[in-house]
Amino acid sequence: MKQVQAIVMDWAGTAVDFGCFAPLGAFLKMFREWNIEISYAQAREPMGMLKIDHIRTILQMADVDAKFRAAHGRAWNEEDVKAMNAAFEKHLFASLAEYTDPIPGVIDTLAALRAQGLKVGSTTGFTAAMMEVVRPAAAAKGYAVDNLVTPDGLPAGRPAPYMIYKNMIDLAIDSPDCVVKVGDTIADIREGLNAKVWSVGIVTGSNELGLDEAEYAAMPAGELAARKAAVRRKMIAAGADFVLDDITELPACIEGINARMRGGRY
Repeated sequence: MKQVQAIVMDWAGTAVDFGCFAPLGAFLKMFREWNIEISYAQAREPMGMLKIDHIRTILQMADVDAKFRAAHGRAWNEEDVKAMNAAFEKHLFASLAEYTDPIPGVIDTLAALRAQGLKVGSTTGFTAAMMEVVRPAAAAKGYAVDNLVTPDGLPAGRPAPYMIYKNMIDLAIDSPDCVVKVGDTIADIREGLNAKVWSVGIVTGSNELGLDEAEYAAMPAGELAARKAAVRRKMIAAGADFVLDDITELPACIEGINARMRGGRY
């Protein structure tokens, strides 16, 4: 009988870096160097994608495209994208290790799932070189996975399904029905849907909520609840099978998925 055998975790905003701030600051700095001001919302919207694709997606926004033309007197091109990505990476690498604290509840939750025999894979919008900074720094703080797949060398990053497929191969999981993808961005959710696995969104600590831990703790309860509800609606509209308030709800969610599969409802 089928049951969940593996979870595939995202990294920033899901497992580490509450609020997904490491790439945000680097994007804002890089665009300012190109005399283009982008908003937090614009920088966050494509989060979860391979970072060069993220930059390309921001440039395709009508407002940003117009700002580029006004600042540079021409349309942007792929050479600009490559140069911007190089500048972005410079800023990101300068601060990346500072954003590797595990999100509260993640370590204990994954320990409980491992105790049940589940394997823990992971996908990311970071490159392998970036993860050479993030992975050991997170491990030193208690967070580790059984398998890491980056977009390098694959046909595409998120929202394409290839990183999940590679995790399934590496972890010897023979059915997408037995995999749960867990993430904090719309790109994560679509990655799971495209791989035909169970796709679960996490609200607390997410890029979509966009709050750091201090802001989260200080926000009035009513305002926080309203913001969370908006994120939940956005994730459901993107097609998430389940949206959880925080990572500690994942074991119960997996129990529910297993019950559905036992009843043939999937």
